[in-house]
Amino acid sequence: MPEVTHPPALPSGFTIELDPTVRRLDGGAALLGGSPPTLLRLAPRARTLLRAGRLSVVDAATARLARTLLDAGVAHPRPRPGTGAAGVTVVVPVRDNPIGLSRLLRALQADADCAEVVVVDDASVAPVRVPAGVRLVRHPSPRGPAAARNRGLAEVSTPCVAFLDSDTAPEPGWLIPLLGHLQDPAVALVAPRIVADPMLGSGWVARYERVRSSLDLGHREARVLPRARVAYVPSAALLVRVDALRGLPGWPGFDESMPVAEDVDLCWRLHAQGWRVRYEPRSTVAHTHRTRTGPWLRRKAFYGTGAAALAQRHPGQVPPVAVAGWSLLACAAAATAGGPGLLVAAGVSAAATARLAQRLPGLRHPRWTALRLGFRGLAGAGWQLSAAAWRHWWPAAALVAASSPRARRTLLVVGVLEGLADWATHRRVDGWAGSGGPGPVVHLLCKRADDLAYGAGLWAGAWRHRSVAALRPRLG
Repeated sequence: MPEVTHPPALPSGFTIELDPTVRRLDGGAALLGGSPPTLLRLAPRARTLLRAGRLSVVDAATARLARTLLDAGVAHPRPRPGTGAAGVTVVVPVRDNPIGLSRLLRALQADADCAEVVVVDDASVAPVRVPAGVRLVRHPSPRGPAAARNRGLAEVSTPCVAFLDSDTAPEPGWLIPLLGHLQDPAVALVAPRIVADPMLGSGWVARYERVRSSLDLGHREARVLPRARVAYVPSAALLVRVDALRGLPGWPGFDESMPVAEDVDLCWRLHAQGWRVRYEPRSTVAHTHRTRTGPWLRRKAFYGTGAAALAQRHPGQVPPVAVAGWSLLACAAAATAGGPGLLVAAGVSAAATARLAQRLPGLRHPRWTALRLGFRGLAGAGWQLSAAAWRHWWPAAALVAASSPRARRTLLVVGVLEGLADWATHRRVDGWAGSGGPGPVVHLLCKRADDLAYGAGLWAGAWRHRSVAALRPRLG
């Protein structure tokens, strides 16, 4: 299939809605939102059409406006309930997980009326058995989950394929919201939210994973693209157009040479071809997270090892932080915690705000808008740098801290504040009371262990690939 350089028009009746976090500036003359943040100026007719925060496609002009807002990430689709489960084949890669596979197949049988279920046994020690009506394909020797998914893809004759890992269990109604997104002909892939198995347990790691799993991308829907708030979706559960997968250059599907991060690579290759990828949290799939400390930490480190390969395949898309140069300088000056440093930070921020105001012609209050944008950029940079000091860059940060008492105090304070802020953020948005999430101290300790393990894997991958591309910040 050719690249989707010019996406096909949205169908008549397709509806979008502005993201609730989007800010209207200058009385609705401009919109600020999305990820990465985007400032959109609106023509008078567009302001009128968006007065209620929703827009339905009725002609070519509204279709173009809707596409612009969707691609900017300031609006999201509100498609009609999806139909067409009979056009979906479910592919399940499995290796040595008969209990999880049985649970998954029972969930599928009870809920989704798919065309077929194909189980790919990646050379399990005890050969997999499946019930009548489920097709089984075996690998004579283990080839990895990417190869197992591709093997299943080769068996698919329906327009769409759903990939579900054997340690997942889709919750009732999971497929309907995903199918709705495919009413947009430019969408190639849509993924549900991965939530914790209700029977996960009550230990420290289990409580942390229930609200902070690497697979759970949160309650807010999003367009998926590199360096955005949702930069990828995990391959544990995906719905994909078969033609889009088979038409990819290189590997027709998942890259089998990648033992980790093959899902990130798939999302970004689809994006590079012009396809749209969506994250739909109204659809949920339960996952049995690792909760034993050793396997959990090893898995986090394993995830980190994939960054170097991604940086080689997708240059510039895997920075630990992506900030403006002025905000990096301001944060570095403020981190000295001294009077001169704070003065430098204030001066740099004021100069950057003044320059930004000059680049906002046409707005009635450019200085106020520039001040809001500047503060948002500075806060975002501070958050990214604080997180990276304990996650991506901790070996280097530890060396600096070992030689400087002031740096050591700063690193410890940043580590505590960033961890507690992370706890407060998830406590506020993820329904903490009913989730069994940890208290602030447990969350802080688990968050720091999570970050240290990932960072160790990141540096190990950089050493293995002889590349520091995944460690370099992106300035711009």
